[in-house]
Order: sequence, then C-alpha cells, then structure tokens
Amino acid sequence: MNPSEASPKSWRAGVIRDFARSELFDRTFQEGMELVEETAAYLDGAGRQESKLLARNAALAYAAESMRLTTRLMQVASWLLVQRAVKEGDMAPEAACDERYRLGGLEVSRSGGAAHDELPGVLIVLLDRSERLFERVKHLDERMYVDVAEDVEASNPVLGHMDRLRSAFGG
Repeated sequence: MNPSEASPKSWRAGVIRDFARSELFDRTFQEGMELVEETAAYLDGAGRQESKLLARNAALAYAAESMRLTTRLMQVASWLLVQRAVKEGDMAPEAACDERYRLGGLEVSRSGGAAHDELPGVLIVLLDRSERLFERVKHLDERMYVDVAEDVEASNPVLGHMDRLRSAFGG
C-alpha cells in the first residue's frame, strides 16, 4: 500500500506492525533486555561495592549516573515491550501510537562533571552503551510515530486534514 492510498493512521499502523515483526526489532529487543539485566546485576553487586569505595563527590556522581542509567533503560525497555505486544497481537498498532507508549525520558542525559572521571569503568561503559541504545530507539520511535505521519500528510495533505477532523469529531 502506498501512502497516497492510505490514511495516516493505517499507514503508520502498517509501519509499526512491520517493525515489530522484523529482525531489527528482535535484535534490538534482545540487546535492550540483556543490557537491563546486566545493569541490574552490576548495580546490585559489584557496583554497590565499588560505590562504597568512592570519595564523597564521586559517590554522589555515581548515585546520579546510576539513576539516569536505570531511568534510561526502563524507558527503552517499556518502549520495546510495547512493540513486542504489537508483535504478539496483544496490542493493536494504532494503540501503540498513544503518547503514553512513546519513548519517554528524553531529558535524561549524562551530567559529566569533574567527579565523572572518578566513576568505575564498568559504570561508564554501561552508561555509554545505554546512551547508544537509547539514541537508536529514539530514532526508531521518531521514524515510526512522527516522520511516517508527516510523510503521508506531505504526500497527501487532504488525508492529513481528514484524519485530524475524524479525531476531533470522534470519527
């Protein structure tokens, strides 16, 4: 189906469904869940011990960065679980478009700072990996939920206006 033959919602639903069934999704989902588990094991084990050995400022930086890390990964995991629900037929692709299922936590970024240099190497590696994963998922989220709708509306503005009218008047 080409964009000029579909409403923006049905076009977007097809894109979401196709992604959820893709090898890219499977790899991203596996990577994300493995990183969540690896991070949890580190923060509950070796990371907890390493944090006790840090100077005060470094310990505060560790606490802040581990919170950012955890928040970032939970946002990614939540997004991936929504896509898996679409894949498994537990959620309609149209429902996945709801703002509450979009990738959140965009304001979660690493603070840096002088004490950052004193953080354990494993934590820094986990921070870097989580940021790269978050950026990839953010790109996917934007392509699936923003850019596709804009492309369809740009190719056929009447469909975009009709869709907004249907939404506004409960159609």
